[in-house]
Amino acid sequence: MSKKLNSLGFDCPPAETRVVVAMSGGVDSSVTAALLHEQGYDVVGITLQLYDHGAATARAKACCAGQDIYDAHRVADTIGFPHYVLDYESRFREDVIENFADAYVRGETPIPCVTCNQTVKFRDLVATARDLGADALATGHYIRRESGPDGAELHRAVDASRDQSYFLFATTPEQLNYLRFPLGGLDKGATRDLARKYGLAVSEKPDSQDICFVPNGSYADVVEKLRPGALDPGDIVDLEGNVIGQHDGIINFTVGQRKGMGIAAGEPLYVIRLEPEFHRVVAGPREALVEKALRVADVNWLGPNNLSEKGLDVQVKLRSTQKLVDATVIALTDDSAKVILHDPQAGIAPGQACVFYDGSRVLGGGWIVRD
Repeated sequence: MSKKLNSLGFDCPPAETRVVVAMSGGVDSSVTAALLHEQGYDVVGITLQLYDHGAATARAKACCAGQDIYDAHRVADTIGFPHYVLDYESRFREDVIENFADAYVRGETPIPCVTCNQTVKFRDLVATARDLGADALATGHYIRRESGPDGAELHRAVDASRDQSYFLFATTPEQLNYLRFPLGGLDKGATRDLARKYGLAVSEKPDSQDICFVPNGSYADVVEKLRPGALDPGDIVDLEGNVIGQHDGIINFTVGQRKGMGIAAGEPLYVIRLEPEFHRVVAGPREALVEKALRVADVNWLGPNNLSEKGLDVQVKLRSTQKLVDATVIALTDDSAKVILHDPQAGIAPGQACVFYDGSRVLGGGWIVRD
């Protein structure tokens, strides 16, 4: 007779299952830890110190600041489980901040939260959790991990407004086997209700909305500090290459942007593309933003890899807030693909992710690159 699995899928009692919880100091990860502790698991909380807190310490809507470390420790004390702070500052700078700056200099629009999940949190923290003898690493992400016929599957959260699957497409199958997401079936209101039930001081804490290492919300300031010369001026040109204005650095622009060019024209102008090799911004009408196809690199697969030259019909998301759209993905190489959109889309930006779905299931995705 087979043993009954516990709520995390292990064939042993919760008390014999050690779970490391990644605690950011926010309400979601705090409730994750408290919920698992209530269910009887051997919980160990870990908070990562990722950067020099400085000006970010007092900001209400930035994660990973000094106040957050204090809040996470206070939650652990309230509930009664051990909590540790690990200095990952050098790893975070190398893998996330430096990558962020380089991407902007290349004329891309990066997503540092994906890179952080891909490297520091899920690569390095998973290794640390294993070193601590943990059976699993749990996070407060709103996403579901389901057991399928061929192993663990990643699915969108029940609460579509909180779904974070777009930011987790780069999770590898090996990492997914080790990860757990207890909040995937809840909405934010239910999570805050649990925080109040557990008496957590963070129950009303605002959600983090900003990039944690951008203390004043200005990406350009961070990039200029790390990459002197990134604010070199250049031309703004139309689709025919005619100079129609000047700019003070391409890092101030992203594909699809309308404001900030300072050009008086007979029709609204949008950033169509960036040409960093020439320090040039190409502007044009909105219809010039619409594209039917794109190319993705560094493709990660979480579902069955059925890609071929004939293509695989999926749904894709090109930005975190965008609705799913139908597409066909065609293999180019082992880790790159062409995506043909059934309905053309506007504002497809290099550096963003193109995530593949089959209904609620996340099949994988890749990084949008310039042709």
